[in-house]
Amino acid sequence: MEFGKLFILLGIVFIVIGLVWSLIGKLPGDFVFKKGNVTFYFPIMTSIVISIVLSLIFYFISRFR
Repeated sequence: MEFGKLFILLGIVFIVIGLVWSLIGKLPGDFVFKKGNVTFYFPIMTSIVISIVLSLIFYFISRFR
């Protein structure tokens, strides 16, 4: 693969990751506690969604191997 095509592909991948990343952490079920100067963030729903997505990806990778 030529370097130009590789860089275009990497750029598209980074754009998609950036768009998805902006949605992560703002799901209902993510807890944010603020008190004074301290903020505690517990992303329970985000963790569940990422776990499901990664489980599906690894399932399909192992299925077609």
